[in-house]
Amino acid sequence: MIRIHDTANNEVIDREMNDAEYAEHKIDVAAGEARAAAFAQAAIDKAALLAKLGISADEANLLLS
Repeated sequence: MIRIHDTANNEVIDREMNDAEYAEHKIDVAAGEARAAAFAQAAIDKAALLAKLGISADEANLLLS
């Protein structure tokens, strides 16, 4: 659903997405899922590296400061 809110006259219109809008929505959802997966993988990689080095995140911050 698409909601259009005209603040000039406080009119609200709800309507179904057209095919182009729905295709763009699917692209946006896929991109968001890809960003979330990349963020999660980065956290896993960071934890694995810290474990491999045998140091905590605070100790890594001290080394990098």
